[in-house]
Amino acid sequence: MRLFSRPSIRSAVFAASFMAIGALTTGAAMAYQGHMHEALESLYHARGELVASEDNKGGHRDEAIRLVNAAIEQVRAGIAYADH
Repeated sequence: MRLFSRPSIRSAVFAASFMAIGALTTGAAMAYQGHMHEALESLYHARGELVASEDNKGGHRDEAIRLVNAAIEQVRAGIAYADH
């Protein structure tokens, strides 16, 4: 006497395989933060260029540095959020 028929075993194997593939691809998608890390590097570079520029911009340079620092913090927070 069989407890399970071939079609139900086949269905169970298919479902388990589908779930495993879904879990693996979802984890990979969540872990990839390449674009965010590239954006972060660009922001660090922009901040360095602003800091190196002359301080004769009527306060606009200082405001740009403040905004870039805020953007850096937001990108870092986004990366941290996506990693959890």
